[in-house]
Amino acid sequence: MKFGVIGLGNFGATVARALFEGGHEVVVLDRDKGRVQAAQKFASQAIIADATQKKVLEELGLDKMDAVVVSLGKDLSASVLVTLYLRDLKVKKIVVKIASEDHGRVLEKVGATEIVFPEKDMALRLAQSLTSPNILDYLPLSPEFSLIELAPPKDFIGKSLAELRLRSRYGVNVLAVRQIIPEKMIINPPADFVIKDSDVLVVLGRREDIERIK
Repeated sequence: MKFGVIGLGNFGATVARALFEGGHEVVVLDRDKGRVQAAQKFASQAIIADATQKKVLEELGLDKMDAVVVSLGKDLSASVLVTLYLRDLKVKKIVVKIASEDHGRVLEKVGATEIVFPEKDMALRLAQSLTSPNILDYLPLSPEFSLIELAPPKDFIGKSLAELRLRSRYGVNVLAVRQIIPEKMIINPPADFVIKDSDVLVVLGRREDIERIK
């Protein structure tokens, strides 16, 4: 799948990295040179440009992408302008990060197909953790896909990722393992990595698939 991410603050960069590490093609754009240079590690193409210039967006072929994520912080005018341009370019799916519910209503009216409201998402994350104890944390990336921190079930302990076959059995990808003892984050763990009971799995997949891991 192909995705565009406009704005490389914490949210935009996290989404871009998760999609890229999930094997997708990701084009990112920001007017901050430092952010774009940092994003070259987790993007198929990283561009320094001002997204509020329509010509810039027209040259990226965004209409051919599965979705474009707009993450421009609290700048409502910029978010509105970019969303309008994306709608004019007939982008299939426009996901916009918002700073308030009022901003969300405005952006939906001008063409956003989905809005992401951090405070609301935090409440959903809490509810998820209360109802599914082995899910420690999650970030919804779309109505289908989420990035989730997962405590390994008992039958995972002592087995390698190759033995568990999580991608073929559940349709999820293990992007990283957060080790508690010793404290360490392992990005793209190898197939022979053996899971300990103190490990935390960082996985990307459909929520219904991840919830089958118990």
